[in-house]
Amino acid sequence: MPCLRHDTLQRVVDVIFAMVTARSVNQSDLCAHLPGGSSLDAKKRQVERGCRDPQLTGPVVLAFLLALLPPGKLLLSMDRTTWERGESPLNLLVLGVVLHGYTVPLIWTALDHDGNSGTVRRIQLVSRRLKALPAGRWKSLVADRDFIGGEWFRFLRRKGIKRAIRIRKNAVVDELRVDAWFGDLKVGEVRCMAEKAYVYGEVMQVVATDFSAWDTCVLYRARWSVECTFASLKVRGFDLERTGWNVCSGWSSWPGSAASRWACGS
Repeated sequence: MPCLRHDTLQRVVDVIFAMVTARSVNQSDLCAHLPGGSSLDAKKRQVERGCRDPQLTGPVVLAFLLALLPPGKLLLSMDRTTWERGESPLNLLVLGVVLHGYTVPLIWTALDHDGNSGTVRRIQLVSRRLKALPAGRWKSLVADRDFIGGEWFRFLRRKGIKRAIRIRKNAVVDELRVDAWFGDLKVGEVRCMAEKAYVYGEVMQVVATDFSAWDTCVLYRARWSVECTFASLKVRGFDLERTGWNVCSGWSSWPGSAASRWACGS
């Protein structure tokens, strides 16, 4: 863990507890829940100083989160979300660890376009996180059908990262579309192909994964945790969008405070 000044550490603790109590990250909401007898204006300045504290960099927040994670293998989840921010919404690609029914964001990047992420940006994001969290700690990567492609799957295989990724019904598996193989499945049924098949040029078992059929179902259900996280960070929870934060104004640090709430099990 990096060494931080005592006043910085105390400010982080106070703000995190205020966030949990207020269920918000908006400054005006936090001030009423900060300790001490100072005026609301003084407490607002305290929060502002915290947002601009040069010690609270992205690597520092990451080190804090990694220290709170349980030992052993970790399930990682990747997804994309759009943050409404006036006329210039943020399109964010997020990678996090599944914990306590949520996905704790570990790294994110703002895409410079609308819609899905490209293979290059996904590879860059995973590569950056592998420097701090090696592949040996990854139990698997779960993702939706937006995160597919031969080059992407080959990268994950080369890095030794197992995956449980949904593929589209028009994907070709051993020269037949997926809906031709599994179009007659009923709700609640599970079917596993007898042998591994070619999916986007990669040999894998069943639907873009190298786990057994039952393990795949269990793992993929955990992907819903990232949707719960996005909902909790938006208007139904911490309401981050209302703060007006962007990538350049404390975004790399203070959403990590929200993430630490789940990492601490609050």
